[in-house]
Amino acid sequence: MTVYLRTRLVLALLLTGLTSISLAQTSYTISGRVTDASTGDGIPFASLALKGTTSGTTSDVDGRYSLTVGKLTDSLLVQSLGYRTHAYGLLPQPTQTIDARLSAAATRLNEVRVYAKGGDPAYRVLREVVRRRDQFNPAQLTAYEFDSYTKIEGYINNFGQQRKHNRRPGPISRLLGKLPAVTDASGQRAVPVFISETVSAVYARANPDRTKEYIRKSRVSGVGVSDGSLIAQLTGASFQQYNFYRNSLNIFRKDIPSPVGSQWDALYTFRLKDTVLVDNAPCYEIEFTPKRATDLAFTGTVWIDTLHLALAQVDALVDKRANINFVDELHIEQSWETTASGTRFPTQTQLTIDTDEPTPNAPGALIRFLTTARNISPKAPHEAGFYNPSIELADDYKQTDAAFWQNARPESLSPDEFKALRVVDSVRNVPLIKVAGEVIKLGVLGYKPIEKWNIDIGPLLYSYANNNVEGNRFRLGLRTNTGFSRKWLLSGYLAYGTFDQQLKYSAQAEYIVSRKPWTVIGARRTYDLERIGISTDNIGGNSLFAAYSRFGTIRRPYFQEDNLVYARRELGSGFTQTLALRNRTFEPLFPFAFRPQSADADQSVRNSYRTTELISETRFAPDEVLLQNDNVRVSAGAVRKPIFTLRYTLGLRDVLGSDFAYQRVALTMKHSFRMGVLGRTYYTVGAGLIPSTVPYPLLYTPLGNESAFYVSNAYNLMNYFEFVCDRWASVQVEHNFGGLLFNRLPLLRRLKWREVVTANVLVGGVSSANLSAIPAADAQGNAVEGFSSLSRRPYVEVGYGIDNIFKVLRVDFLHRLTYRDNLTRTGVPVTPFAVKFSGWLSF
Repeated sequence: MTVYLRTRLVLALLLTGLTSISLAQTSYTISGRVTDASTGDGIPFASLALKGTTSGTTSDVDGRYSLTVGKLTDSLLVQSLGYRTHAYGLLPQPTQTIDARLSAAATRLNEVRVYAKGGDPAYRVLREVVRRRDQFNPAQLTAYEFDSYTKIEGYINNFGQQRKHNRRPGPISRLLGKLPAVTDASGQRAVPVFISETVSAVYARANPDRTKEYIRKSRVSGVGVSDGSLIAQLTGASFQQYNFYRNSLNIFRKDIPSPVGSQWDALYTFRLKDTVLVDNAPCYEIEFTPKRATDLAFTGTVWIDTLHLALAQVDALVDKRANINFVDELHIEQSWETTASGTRFPTQTQLTIDTDEPTPNAPGALIRFLTTARNISPKAPHEAGFYNPSIELADDYKQTDAAFWQNARPESLSPDEFKALRVVDSVRNVPLIKVAGEVIKLGVLGYKPIEKWNIDIGPLLYSYANNNVEGNRFRLGLRTNTGFSRKWLLSGYLAYGTFDQQLKYSAQAEYIVSRKPWTVIGARRTYDLERIGISTDNIGGNSLFAAYSRFGTIRRPYFQEDNLVYARRELGSGFTQTLALRNRTFEPLFPFAFRPQSADADQSVRNSYRTTELISETRFAPDEVLLQNDNVRVSAGAVRKPIFTLRYTLGLRDVLGSDFAYQRVALTMKHSFRMGVLGRTYYTVGAGLIPSTVPYPLLYTPLGNESAFYVSNAYNLMNYFEFVCDRWASVQVEHNFGGLLFNRLPLLRRLKWREVVTANVLVGGVSSANLSAIPAADAQGNAVEGFSSLSRRPYVEVGYGIDNIFKVLRVDFLHRLTYRDNLTRTGVPVTPFAVKFSGWLSF
């Protein structure tokens, strides 16, 4: 059991002792902690015994103990190797606390290591543990389920430290010093800013791998957060599962190798320390440390059951020497128990994160995650559809009271924890903190809620732009929230340009037919300025780049009226199907013309058109976790398996005024995988075909990037609208070494820089029919601008860069290897080499 569990058991034993005494007065409980008199650190595995008897116990890894006996003697003897034995007098009362402080012996014994032939015997034990992993790994179960309780606490601490030369605390520290606070384990003031509790049922199966969490109840209280559905899902058990039997543990998107994983011998050094009792079972106590201190790896202790050679307990930490941003120390304590099927299961996990202060005198933060598993039951698997969605909220998940939580918690809260629950509400209502919380929400979500009307105004990112066509562009958008309706989501915007004096608009209505399986229907009408080569289809979810594209010189602009109706439904097993009917216009603001298709009776050159498309999109993401943010679904990404998207478009001629019949099919795959100590690779593979003759705005335009910023899904040295294709294939690769080289260079180690390499390759072409569809001049005799296409040579750009500069900045050095002298139709010269920047918060 972990220290946390043992501490809670001490409290439970004290309560049990009080009850028993009131009934029979037949038992006595002694508890407390054994510490080093000079350092105050807990002394693990100290021996405690009643003088003159055989009744006794040992302290846990943190020095805590509890002893219940039927008869008292006059004193308690406390001893540990290297310390003087000390006797403490006992009182004839049912419960008493004795905190023992031991002084170091005058003469300490030097450490003596006795190894069997072949090195430390820990390696023989670990070798057998790794060999038996599949036997005890809970991931090998056909199916199982359990009840989970998760608690998350967040505190601001280290704001009351004495500054040099007796200087006054800074303004932030002075503000924090005036707020309600609790006392942390070190006796310092800490301001609670976030507390959540979640009770859920977790179901899992193998072949195919599926996991589902059904959140029964949840409550959240914190600065800048609301008790919403998205927070409830993020604070559940789905994101707090840590299995040391896997090769690595994914924490903050970092793959930290397990000390009992496949790379145990290559990454760690082990030492057999002792044989101790854990839950009355004899266990090997084995210490482990990384072979290289700067590696992203754990330091700590594992307790291995001597009978089965299986995990019984883990105490592991990653300190500030590892390359994790904002983290001073990451500490995991975990207890494992045997299930009815004979496998092991982590029944309690506590993850503690002590953040690194950004400056020497700045406040820090402490975050604690506690997850427990009860009623673990290996069972027959449910059908695959049962596990969709992977996270589901009960309709009444918010409806709780104090009595419910008192019964739902696996153990009672401590007085400090009860105080923190009360204090966090006081903190969040302090006017200045309340304003800061609203600013945080606006910065993260981009919307400002207007609670009176149940609408959100935004997003802030699109509110203003300036370009050569519109001049100053102002936009006001809004959307409804769940206070308005849990079925309807209405949204839209109005935009106006001071130069073109044109009003642009969008209006959308979406109706949630069913939440399980997720089924929505919707309709949208938009009239706005667009530009060739940059559209929602190829930008994807990069909202920052989409906002940036509205600034500066817009080449080949056009107005578009876009009408869309769609239906989307989850089909189970990771499949999502979307069907849509889209009707849109093309009204160019630049010299443009095309020859009609051969089926047209009128073969005169035209400069505008209308299309009607039937669109089918099938998305397969078997490993993806989808979250529901009120009435909107949000992807939390996939961990191990790739995501496939197949999109087919059929142009319908003479339907709703459409001018063309055509087809388009495109397939993409996105994936990432770990390459051991070499880091992680991210890649996207795509291919497509348009076997029809259509105007070039309907062909495929690779996303270029003329900005000074690096964009992960773009060709960063390709100009906007530099190439057009009607058949194409592409590969985009990025590998992050995670500081593999820089961590080994003394002068660079402390900077925590990370090496990155990238490569983008595109092959494709345009048929002769689509090339000949562009006339030399329009109906008025004006010269028509054409486009460039790829030859048999692929477009290739490669790069190398440094990530994590000042923890937020990335610099990429990019080289364009082909088409370096390309005479583009855009009028913008080719850039064979560039340095581009990007920035985001990452761990």
